[in-house]
Formats: sequence, C-alpha cells, structure tokens
Amino acid sequence: MGWKNLLLIGTMTILVSGCSQINSLLNKLPFIADESSNNNKNQQTKDDDSPINDPLSLESIFFNEIKEVDGKNVIQNSANVMALVNKEFYLPADYIPGDLVRPNVAFSFGDVETEKSLLRKEAALALEKMFSEAATNGIELYAISGYRSFSRQQSLFNAEIDRVGIEKAEQAVAIPGASEHQSGLAMDISSQSNKFYLNEAFENTPEGKWLKDQAHRFGFVLRYPKEKIDITNYMYEPWHYRYVGVKAATIMYKHNWTLEEYFNEVKKM
Repeated sequence: MGWKNLLLIGTMTILVSGCSQINSLLNKLPFIADESSNNNKNQQTKDDDSPINDPLSLESIFFNEIKEVDGKNVIQNSANVMALVNKEFYLPADYIPGDLVRPNVAFSFGDVETEKSLLRKEAALALEKMFSEAATNGIELYAISGYRSFSRQQSLFNAEIDRVGIEKAEQAVAIPGASEHQSGLAMDISSQSNKFYLNEAFENTPEGKWLKDQAHRFGFVLRYPKEKIDITNYMYEPWHYRYVGVKAATIMYKHNWTLEEYFNEVKKM
C-alpha cells in the first residue's frame, strides 16, 4: 500500500477516533519515525559537543588579562590559579597572594619559618594529598622551595648575573615578575635519595619518576620538560611542579603539553 493511501486511512481514523490517536498513528509511519529519531540524535550530538562538555574549553576568567606596563605584558588577574607566567607574561612587582599557607609536608629545611615554605591554600592542600599518597607507595618526597617574593627573585637573579652573566642567568633563573614561584602555585621538590638537590639527576630517582607519572592526578604538572625548552624558554627542571588543577593537569599530561601549549589549544568559553 502506498504512503498516500496510508495517510488517507490515517486521516479517516483520526476523524473517528479523535486527536488522541495522532501520536500513535504517526509513530507507525516509518518516514516520520525516522525523522523524529534523527532529530533526537542531532540534538544529542549538539549537546555532547557543547562547550560545557568539551574538555578543551575553559572559562574566560582563567585566561590572562594583560596590560602593557613599561614595555612588559603584566598580568592583571594575578590571583587566577591558571595564570600563564613566563618570559612573555609577568606578575606585578607588588603582587603577593592573599591566601598563602604552609602545607603540612616534609621540608628539606625542617620547621624553619621562611617564605619559601608557603603555597596558596588550594595548591597546599593538593600538595599534602600528593605527598601523603606518595608515602603510602614508599616514595618519600621533600618540599624545597615554594612561594618567592618579587624582591627575593630580584636578589637571586642579580646574584646569578654576577656569577654567570646575564645571558646564562636568564636561562637558569626567572626574571623578577616572570617566576611562577611568585604566584604561590609552584613548588620545587626533591628527595633524600638525591641529597635534596635540585638537579637533573632527580629525574632518575624513584621519587622523580613517581612524580612525573602521578603529579597530574593531584593537579600538578612538570612545568619545564626536557623536550620543550624551545617552548618554555627555560632549562629542564625535573624538580619544578606547578599547580593548575586536576582537570587541566590531566589534559596536559595526556597530550604531553606545556602550559603554553595548553593555552594554544584550549578554547575560551
């Protein structure tokens, strides 16, 4: 029977049975049912591809807000936990995080009260979880250096210039304002097996290997990988870990991205 005859029968049925039978009848028509099904599928696809469900989408508040000051790109939303701090984007000289705390972890210098024992609260809590789980796996980590003020970074940078010259100093020590340590979101980590040194040898220790594979689960990333020096413009630092949150850290780990590469790929919501 042709579809025109089928529609005619359907119309007569409606007149007799009333409008309550419309949906039942339409569902029996293959071409109508298929179209409805396709619409549902299309809607589902649209929903699944929405920015909210896209792991490579990020709210605009997590992108740097920049203002040029004395020829430098200075970050205005410095408290942003995702702030991209490097040789292109600087923290203001007067920026001091307002939520610095001392994480309850082992430090190489013991209980000495010093600014380098501090981290922003969110990062500090994540560091505690990471150190605790490491310990349950027989991995003994030690925090070496966290928050560093602008003035302290200036002193370190000047000392490095005196020691090796400005060109080499800029590769080894961040220019004041360009250090992640000032953000309160970075921690240098080592181990007793490495004599608490911050050197490349740390990568071959059990502690260094564990961190490289597990840190993302707690929101930390190895910030300056060996194979990405041309992107980060910093020497390889297997001891330097930066907190960015679990979601971003997991994506970066999965794709083997630096923070610079992550922001090149992520879409602003």
